[in-house]
Parts: sequence; structure tokens; C-alpha cells
Amino acid sequence: MAPASDSDDSEGEQGRVVLVTGGSRGIGLACARRFQAGGDRVAVTYRTTPPPDLAHPLPRFAGAPPLLPVVCDVTDATAVDAAFAQVEEAWGPVEVVVANAGITQDMLLLRMGEEAWSEVIDTDLSGVYRTVRRGLKAMVRAHEGRIIIISSVVGFLGSAGQVNYAAAKAGLVGLARSLAREVGSRGITVNVVAPGMVDTDMIASLGDQRVEQLRSMVPLGRAATVDDVAGAVAFLASADAAYVTGAVLAVDGGLAMGL
Repeated sequence: MAPASDSDDSEGEQGRVVLVTGGSRGIGLACARRFQAGGDRVAVTYRTTPPPDLAHPLPRFAGAPPLLPVVCDVTDATAVDAAFAQVEEAWGPVEVVVANAGITQDMLLLRMGEEAWSEVIDTDLSGVYRTVRRGLKAMVRAHEGRIIIISSVVGFLGSAGQVNYAAAKAGLVGLARSLAREVGSRGITVNVVAPGMVDTDMIASLGDQRVEQLRSMVPLGRAATVDDVAGAVAFLASADAAYVTGAVLAVDGGLAMGL
């Protein structure tokens, strides 16, 4: 499997088939753009808003294969199956899956009802189960494939008001490492990227005071960019990471220090 990089074209003109869930903005879109810039054919799922600039791509993506937007709700197994089927019909089997789709429903546990708990677990944890389970079918037949799951350092450190989110993100590590043991003999790698504080709309919504408080906890003294995270994802999908599986790669500026 060829690396995902801006300069590598060893997969030929068509590149690999990549599916990024939750790819309409933020980390997901940055990952999709990184693969796209490397010549891969990239599909991105979204629930309500498709990724921007599909009709008029940015200059750096001129000549790159266009992104394929696919409507998909990862809480619905039928919708997940339909999304993969759409990509397969367009380009063939998916070779790289980036499981990124997720939501938050933040509140203290004593105020958290069953709905807020279940919605986050069903999207952030069970949604990944549905996605990777469907993606594995073609990978097992091909005896190769890359699965990268987006978790969070919140799953290791904890965060007040995010019991549901932290539980889901911690669960992804157990899912990934168990799956890595199941499918390693088939040439499939399964890894986790755990971002820390990332400069996204979600962080900005916390307000300047809270953002500065979080930034002060990061040894590198800044938030990650979405491209920082996309670079880690691209590495785990590359030939350089062919012998890396079951790993958790923190992209957190030292916040969790390897926890």
C-alpha cells in the first residue's frame, strides 16, 4: 500500500480509495484534503451539510480527484452500508477508512439524561463499530487495508461535563486494539489518533477565557491545527507505518504525555 503524501504517486494516477466519516469540516475535512492532495480518491460522509468548495476547489487541489460527498448517519447501519456501496460503485473497494464522525452533548453527569448519554455513545463509539465492520469486508478479501480511528485525549485525562464523550473515546482504544489483533494476519492495520486541544469551531465556542485556560495546560503552548491531526492520520495510512498497528498516536502538544 502506497503512502499518503503530497509527493508520492506510486499507486498510479488513480490512487487509493479512502472514506472519511464526518468529513464536511474540521479534522475530517482536513484529513480528506490531505489524502486528496496525495492523489487518492476520497469520499467524505456528512449528515446535513456537505463539504464546501466541491464545485470550486482551492488552487492547491487543482488537478486532484474531487471529493465525493456521501450522506450518512453512522447511527444507522443501513445508511453506513449504503454509503460504502455508493463509494464502491463509483471507485471500487475502500482501502483506507478514517472513522472520524462524532458529536458532543456536554453536561455534568447529574444533569445528563439517558438521551444525552445514548446519543453520544451511539454516534462516537457504536458508529465507529458500524463503520469499520462494514469497511473490513473488502479489506479482508484483499488482505490489506488501513483503519484509522479518531479518539481524543479526553478519553485518557477525563473532562468535567464530558462523561459520555470521554467514555466513548476511551472505548475506541479497546475497540481498535482488539480489532488489530483480529485482523493483523490479513495485512490490515488498525490505529488510533488522539487529538488534544484542536483549533476548531467547537473549541472557539467555549469562549476566550476557557480556551486560554486549556492552552495554558499544553506544554507546546498552542492548540493543534486540523492539519497537525491530518498529518498524523496520513502517516498511519502510509507505507512508512506498515508495521504500526494497535497504536495510539496522541496529537496533543504533550498535554497527556503518552497516557
